Amino acid sequence: MNNLGGLSISVALAGLGSGLGVMCAGQAAVGAWKKSYALNKAAPFALVAFIAAPLSQTIYGMIVRDAILNAAWDPATPWWQPFLLGAFSGSAIGLSAWIQGMIGAKASDALGETGKGFGNYLMAVGIIETVALFVMVFTITGLPK
Repeated sequence: MNNLGGLSISVALAGLGSGLGVMCAGQAAVGAWKKSYALNKAAPFALVAFIAAPLSQTIYGMIVRDAILNAAWDPATPWWQPFLLGAFSGSAIGLSAWIQGMIGAKASDALGETGKGFGNYLMAVGIIETVALFVMVFTITGLPK
């Protein structure tokens, strides 16, 4: 099998989703902080958790890449099969990160406005993280041993 270097696609797509997710949550957090400052209220530092949450999916993409590279592939396996596996899993992981950022944006807005509900908002952010974890685990367990 050749061109295994192209399998970094799982990291690239997961990282793209992480970046988009951080963008969504970060913009909302900055807006919430701005409102707090305008009202002479303390800005909730806890919003950083919503901004940072999508970053873990990049790590999941890297773990998938390494698992694909280290799998016991039959030498006759065409290069595009592991590549597509990395592309599909990286896409799902990246989409999870992006959606997590959108949930984090709403959570930032809500927490910034009310000062309440951090635990509930964090649970919502964590549930979509589970999708990325499932994709990573199911991809790894389906690899040739």
